[in-house]
Amino acid sequence: MKKNIYSILRGKFLISDDSFKNWRIIIFISFLAIIMIASSHSADQKVYEIANLTNEVKELRSAFVDKRGRLMQLKKESFVEAEMKEKDIGISLNPPTKIIVKSSKPVK
Repeated sequence: MKKNIYSILRGKFLISDDSFKNWRIIIFISFLAIIMIASSHSADQKVYEIANLTNEVKELRSAFVDKRGRLMQLKKESFVEAEMKEKDIGISLNPPTKIIVKSSKPVK
């Protein structure tokens, strides 16, 4: 048992006559380790990108809600009336009338 442990620690399994199959396994395991490390880095990069995009979506949604609120305020009749008073334009006392145009030409 001691002899086997010493031979592994000294690396005799790498220089013996049948070491070719040992080298193949070591190279294969090293290749798998490199692929695993690259995959892990790729996954981490995607996680960071998703986090950044999530933050950007939150910021854009906040800006959208803010602009929508401002638009609702601008569309209010009281706001429009106040803006028109500054320009000396008042509200009409007569309601608008609908103009109907009767044409003799057929509409295409």
